[in-house]
Amino acid sequence: MTTSAASDRCEGCAIIDVHDWLREVAGLTYMQVTRLPLEELAGWREDPATGDLRHASGRFFAVEGLDVRRPGWAVPAWSQPIINQPEAGILGILLRRVEGEPQLLMQAKNEPGNPGGPQLSPTVQATRSNYTRVHQGRAVPYLDFFRQPQGRVLADVRQSEQGAWFYRKRNRNMVVEVAEDVEAAEGFRWLPLRRVRELLSVPDLVNMDARTVLACLPFLDGAHGGEFGAAVARSRDPRWGARHHTAELLSWLSGIRSTVDVQATPVPLNQVRRWRRAEGRISHETGGFFDVIGVRVQANGREVGGWTQPMIAPVGTGVVGFLVRRIGGVVHALAHARVEPGYTDVVELAPTVQCTPGNYDHLPPQARPPLLDALLDAAPERVRFDTMLSEEGGRFYHARNRYLVVEVDEDPLPGHPAFRWIALHQLDELLRHSYYLNVQARTLNACLHGLAHPARQPVSGGVR
Repeated sequence: MTTSAASDRCEGCAIIDVHDWLREVAGLTYMQVTRLPLEELAGWREDPATGDLRHASGRFFAVEGLDVRRPGWAVPAWSQPIINQPEAGILGILLRRVEGEPQLLMQAKNEPGNPGGPQLSPTVQATRSNYTRVHQGRAVPYLDFFRQPQGRVLADVRQSEQGAWFYRKRNRNMVVEVAEDVEAAEGFRWLPLRRVRELLSVPDLVNMDARTVLACLPFLDGAHGGEFGAAVARSRDPRWGARHHTAELLSWLSGIRSTVDVQATPVPLNQVRRWRRAEGRISHETGGFFDVIGVRVQANGREVGGWTQPMIAPVGTGVVGFLVRRIGGVVHALAHARVEPGYTDVVELAPTVQCTPGNYDHLPPQARPPLLDALLDAAPERVRFDTMLSEEGGRFYHARNRYLVVEVDEDPLPGHPAFRWIALHQLDELLRHSYYLNVQARTLNACLHGLAHPARQPVSGGVR
């Protein structure tokens, strides 16, 4: 597709048109994913001393063990498998302006863990092992725009990923604005920014890596839809003020990081407690949390045509949500200072609720998130956003969360030391820096951006 053709099509791009494009890409490409016993993964080996799963090249990632100690908490100690991927990847989106309107170069990309085929992905989504071609595959398109940025850098910040499943994982999140006429290669398409934000309301359409980059992109326009969308757009302006000064929020978070007592120690995978390796996978003895499984992937339209790998397959669907409240006319989100063992800096700001409810069935009652029921039992007229979104499909198999935004009038946890109301423009400010908002909070921040750009057609899930 030439650049001019892409521009012509995206001018009238509707949600159904993007669905058609993704189906077209799915028909031209091919990916077959087959569950495989861990013992049969070609190119992977189990360390005879530790039981750790590693790629024969020593690159990509490893599945290891982690021992966690949190004295005084409802669950004071546990151990678990965890993915260790020490190299930082690049998640980058190219942006251009056509008659003043921002457009993004998006990729239709399938991953072995995606629940339904290709999703809208960043222009570049690659680990260091991928883009240095350890797999001896094809080069990553558009990579040079980000390795040595060519154009105006709008966002460039390292961010973490899931701290419950990754050990200190981080990626470079980038948006680069280009002035020249960059052609959309096969499998890529220029889409208006406002359209991409609208598409966040469609289940399983915009992938996790695109969402985290979108969250780091400055709010470039003031378009809005409806009364709540107008409030969201207004709340991106720091001149409207906030419940707490940003310096106060930073001091609060630094205090928690400095005093929380968490010890996360890598251990051999064969020493994790209450996990069993049987029937070709690693599972918790309760049947909850997640399994470590193996898959065989056969594909075309990718850098390589086939491979095998271990993946994390969560048990159950998660619930991730922000309670939001207008304070002085400014929309604030109730953020939780959350501890996860794989974080680089121990604690990051998370959504009000972030959990898989079924995992608490066998835990003490005090371990249950305090506002889960407030989120799930909210009156329909209070629900501003409600959509099922899938997580990163390169490492997680069919991992899905129900993402919610629920508006409340009162503070449900006044004075709670682990929660703070944060204005939307403060979330944007914090996202200019590393390791403040976790990946789930970044997704919800991107979705809140999207609330100022409601879908122009009825879609399943989405804005209310």
